[in-house]
Amino acid sequence: MLTENTSNKTVEKANEEHYTTLNFGPTHPATHGVFQNIITLDGERIVDAVPTVGYIHRAFEKIAERKPFYHITPLTDRLNYCSSPINNMGWHMTVEKLAGIELPKRVEYMRVVIMELSRIADHLICNSVLGVDTGALTGFLYVFQSREKIYEIFEEICGARLTTNIGRIGGFERDFNDIVFQKIDQFLKDFPAVMEEFEKLLNRNRIFMDRTVGIGPISAERALNYGFTGPNLRAAGVDYDVRVTSPYSSYEDFDFEIPIGTAGDTYDRFMVRNKEVWASLSIIRQAMEKIKTMPRGLFHADVPEFYLPPKEDVYSQMEALIWHFKIVMGETEIPKGEVYHSVEGGNGELGFYLISDGGRAPFRLHFRRPCFIYYQAYPEMIRGQQLADAVATMSSMNLIAGEMDA
Repeated sequence: MLTENTSNKTVEKANEEHYTTLNFGPTHPATHGVFQNIITLDGERIVDAVPTVGYIHRAFEKIAERKPFYHITPLTDRLNYCSSPINNMGWHMTVEKLAGIELPKRVEYMRVVIMELSRIADHLICNSVLGVDTGALTGFLYVFQSREKIYEIFEEICGARLTTNIGRIGGFERDFNDIVFQKIDQFLKDFPAVMEEFEKLLNRNRIFMDRTVGIGPISAERALNYGFTGPNLRAAGVDYDVRVTSPYSSYEDFDFEIPIGTAGDTYDRFMVRNKEVWASLSIIRQAMEKIKTMPRGLFHADVPEFYLPPKEDVYSQMEALIWHFKIVMGETEIPKGEVYHSVEGGNGELGFYLISDGGRAPFRLHFRRPCFIYYQAYPEMIRGQQLADAVATMSSMNLIAGEMDA
């Protein structure tokens, strides 16, 4: 007669004979990036999952240690490329923190406007694609028109759209022109109606709720243990936001709500991001009101070692020519020191740990990429769920391949 323990093992072994191993990725349209998950299935029920990272390992950190500080900005574009300007400005703030550079208020408010526009674009991508992954294409096509308007603003400021290389250490390369102000004002006027329509399509949609409520949940305790931040942590009920706990770029001057969820499931992550879009709109309005009360023309701190002088001055003034040469050739040295600075990225706390030995390139640079941390929890979040739920859960976490392995 079999003992109880032996009997359980026999049943488990018999079940394993019927398990199916499925490669979900690394190239699959539903993963939205180069991710591999080796999923073990019992029918359509997920028994286990083993994620793999590193398919787009680009050695950003080691490359950065061999580049002048200015040349590192384009590397940050390629982390979360859905909200590149936040990455750019987070890096600039890190260098400014080490170098002791103080920015004028107007410049900080201009940065806030760009970062919050980036957050809206990031959340629109995440939530509209989640709709697609649950069978609703309309919302995706609809809000992408508004995302295009945001990219047009970026293009007017810096000439780029997706990987922006926007701004400079100490501020911006040029002031916002009249077209930029007009486009931002028009966006603030038109977008709320678009967002309301998008929410009507999905927020209380019975099919969407059936596909997202209770799917891919994680508790506040487990999320904290993994190191979650951003919307995915707030969806689990923890009101942590870098903009409030460690204000930067004068975020303390703005009033805004930090939305939180309760269940930490796919639906809560969707709803938190929707509410954050409204909070970002409020911040942009407040910042624009402040900017418009200030004199035009101030867009950079008084740090000639980081700001390219006007071209006409380069051709006519020796000092301007010298600064231009030093900046372009990467000959600006940064003081010795060790600093960590973080910003609230589209997906959570985006941090830069910088060590300088006083040279022209970092001695050591580490990126804290929020998606890399989230992905470790993915097997736990989908275990016991249906196969279709694995797609919705990954989509709601907004995993960006560029942050997986820098």
